[in-house]
Amino acid sequence: MRKIFISITALAAIYAAAQTTTQKRWTLKECITHAIENNITIKQKDNSRRMQEIQLSTDRNSRLPGVDASIGQNISFGRGLTSQNTYTNTNTSSTSFNIGASLPLFTGMRIHNSIQLDRLNLEAATADLEKAKNDISVQVTEAYVQILYATEITATAHRQTEIDSMQAERIRIMFENGKASESQLSQQKAAMAQSTLTATQAENNLKMAVLTLSQLLELPSPEGFAVEPPDTDNTPGTADIRKNTLPSPDMIYAEATAIKPEIRAETLRLKASDNRIRIARAALYPQLSLNGGTGTNYYTTSGHETDAFGKQIKNNFSQYIGLSLNIPIFNRFATRNSIRAAKIERENQILLLTNTQKNLYKEIQQAYYNTIAAESKYNSSMTAEKSSLDAFTLTKAKYENGKAGITEFNEAKNNWLKAQSDMIQAKYEYMYQKSLIEFYRGKNISF
Repeated sequence: MRKIFISITALAAIYAAAQTTTQKRWTLKECITHAIENNITIKQKDNSRRMQEIQLSTDRNSRLPGVDASIGQNISFGRGLTSQNTYTNTNTSSTSFNIGASLPLFTGMRIHNSIQLDRLNLEAATADLEKAKNDISVQVTEAYVQILYATEITATAHRQTEIDSMQAERIRIMFENGKASESQLSQQKAAMAQSTLTATQAENNLKMAVLTLSQLLELPSPEGFAVEPPDTDNTPGTADIRKNTLPSPDMIYAEATAIKPEIRAETLRLKASDNRIRIARAALYPQLSLNGGTGTNYYTTSGHETDAFGKQIKNNFSQYIGLSLNIPIFNRFATRNSIRAAKIERENQILLLTNTQKNLYKEIQQAYYNTIAAESKYNSSMTAEKSSLDAFTLTKAKYENGKAGITEFNEAKNNWLKAQSDMIQAKYEYMYQKSLIEFYRGKNISF
């Protein structure tokens, strides 16, 4: 039994040394920063934003004139009309060179509204990117808190294993000296085995929590990864909690709607839907454009002498300029239906904005009442932990003096372990929920 106790102590020492020497410890800020820089969803949102930048540039450039050049070569065979107004079998070839430009003068404000639409879409895409960053920040924080909780539960489980190991060693010595029965020794060994199992389960839970966070950070492996716990001096106590007063959900919501990117994105898209209607209506107006160009030709006809290529190119050189007005009359109600569709899209966008606002308010309500519940639970758990520790200390002394049985001892120990676990969970739950409330109010998540 002594060898078992020494082995457990040595393993615990090795585990603690590995945690402190070989692993890089990440703070919450470092985890969030790394996740934002490497998360695939965030990169996709950034690509969407860049695509909107390109679309905005494209529509801005649509105000510029379009310039096209063309070269044509035609050959004709068979009967054709000659300059003598007679028909004869001839072969004719012609080569043409043209360059032309077209400048839109009036498009029913389509170009202007398209540019405004792209600007709003770009701002909305930027807000979507901010929303993705906020989402990953919350996910990382939750995983980070889970690691802190699992770490403390693991440490508590190892302390309980150490207590049971020492008691098993004490009972073994008493049994060898005839002061304890074999039944007592067996019971204590069983208690130590159960504590060891609990510690193993706690270590497995910690490994899974580390794996979850490492995957959020897009790390290739959780090996060598550990988190830096927050400053214990900042851990809230009962007095600190009582000083903190939460604003009402309505006050938090009023602050959140002014700064949250998801609300801003849907509001921008609602404004953009107005531009979509204007763009659809632009097809009702005439389209006016300025056109101009220049060109030249070279002709040859079989059986007739023609000027040289260079001379013809020079002599046939011509220019033109003109206005083109396109007046829509009837396009099978396509424009009317486009306007109707754009109006329906606007109605859908109003519903999306309303739904986003309601979801945000629900999230704030849940965070608010979760914080209130976590505060109450943390206060109660600190009192319960202190009481259970006092009860365990008293029962341990009675057990060592032979005035209490192992069942009573284990019950007091398990009650203390549960109270410790409840207090640890309540502490981190309160810290997380409190930071979440501040996050909705526009502050960075931190402990």
